[in-house]
Amino acid sequence: MSRKTGGSAIELIRRRTAGKLSHEFVFDEMRRKSASVNEYTLNIAINCYCLLNRADIGFSILGIIFKSGYEPNVTTFTTLIKGHFLDDKVAEAEKLFKKLLVLKICEPNDVMILTVINGLCKAGQTLPAFELLHALEKTKWKPNVNAYSAMIDGLCKSGMVDDALQLLSQMTAKGISPNVVTCSSMIQGLLDVGRWEDVRDVLDEMTNLKISKTMYTFNILVDAYCKEGRVKDAEDVLQDMMQQNISPDIITYNALIEGYCVAGNMSKAKEVFNSIGENNLKPSIITYSSLMDGYCKKGKIEEAWRLFLEVTRKGLKHNTITYNTMIHGLFNKGKFAEGWKQFKDMEVRQVHPNLPTYNILLDGLCKNREIDKAVTFLHSMEEKGIIPNIITYVTLVDGLCKNGKLEVARDVLNELPSRGLQPNVQIYTIIVGSLCREGSMEEAKLFLVKMEEGGCAPDSCLYNVIVQSLLRRNELSEAIPFLEEMCERGFSADVTTMSLLIDELQGDRKNLMLLEMIKTLVPKDIM
Repeated sequence: MSRKTGGSAIELIRRRTAGKLSHEFVFDEMRRKSASVNEYTLNIAINCYCLLNRADIGFSILGIIFKSGYEPNVTTFTTLIKGHFLDDKVAEAEKLFKKLLVLKICEPNDVMILTVINGLCKAGQTLPAFELLHALEKTKWKPNVNAYSAMIDGLCKSGMVDDALQLLSQMTAKGISPNVVTCSSMIQGLLDVGRWEDVRDVLDEMTNLKISKTMYTFNILVDAYCKEGRVKDAEDVLQDMMQQNISPDIITYNALIEGYCVAGNMSKAKEVFNSIGENNLKPSIITYSSLMDGYCKKGKIEEAWRLFLEVTRKGLKHNTITYNTMIHGLFNKGKFAEGWKQFKDMEVRQVHPNLPTYNILLDGLCKNREIDKAVTFLHSMEEKGIIPNIITYVTLVDGLCKNGKLEVARDVLNELPSRGLQPNVQIYTIIVGSLCREGSMEEAKLFLVKMEEGGCAPDSCLYNVIVQSLLRRNELSEAIPFLEEMCERGFSADVTTMSLLIDELQGDRKNLMLLEMIKTLVPKDIM
């Protein structure tokens, strides 16, 4: 076996083999039969082991390279650095890179620098990556556009959007032109924090620099518009996309379907779903789960069930999300037995339930007024090693309060800090609402003080709950201080509160103070 043939054999097997370690067998056989190998073959072997999360064996092969009289090159060390990152040995990867620079073992190239910056960012080590990038800027090994793009992406994913914008400006000032990857990462980061004006600036800059949007860029925009319910704007982006001869892919269609589902326009969502096949694409499991969720939220459980059954007929496999969606939809329609049947089916098909699954099941027990079973179910979750989150306890507290077990609900609330969880405004709203309904207004007020002292600020929903309770008890004078606080905090009255206030005003038309208060509390989006 020649050196070239040996290298080709390992590379071919590495690319084509899944699950079996045939490349290891070939490499071991070559060594056992004393077939000659070269640095190219050894580098491939290192890469194979690193991809298998066995960087330790990769370093053993590095020893063979030295013993064989070969010089490891930049590819060898880049592969080993990548192996450390794949093994979650982030500190070792950074240490190896810096050691290579200090000892001048090899000259880093663009790929090595990108590997380190990208690896650090993906491991959540954004600040060390940022510092390293700035340190490299002062050396002869200047980062290129790909390294800057990875850094900008890392900063955006860490919520450091202003730093990312500043870095984009700095790289441009250095004469390094951003590419579509740089701009797409920046756009995604800005959209994640709702900075649409800055997004428009980046898009304008792309036009000025003649940087063409790719499918990925268009999909980012379509998805963002749809998540905000701005489906018309998403369709405009789709038209722009097609004018540039870029055909939408299944990700584009999934985003549009979700957008229409969020807007409650199921006929349009189904229309988009039907058009997928017409464009030579196949729906994915995400397509089905989005459409099912839309139907479930509209209460159209039969349509959702038809789609659920269609999944397997189309050769797709159900996942945790599709089962969660279906079970939740069935519970919301009062079909508790059918929902539990789907959970059993889920277990039979070895689709692993997650925490949201258990929260949905707990909610189903509470909705069906099986509150004792709900408490037992929570304990069984913990016995299985499933750690409840705040949503779990909000669900249980809501069920307890609705089933007349306010004292137990308060005990659950008081135990949360010992479980490493802080009560949120939602759980306080449930407790305060129950206290108000029982007429325990003084205690409800104490809870308001307690939550603020605990660092949990009340929201508009909580104030509406209190005001509604007081107005229903014909205690307008007691409600006035809370209404004044709502005005001071910039909160709006919801439909129920506004209706009760108008009823009060009709009974006392001369109450000008209440009239002015009502004007202040009208939601701004309907002014």
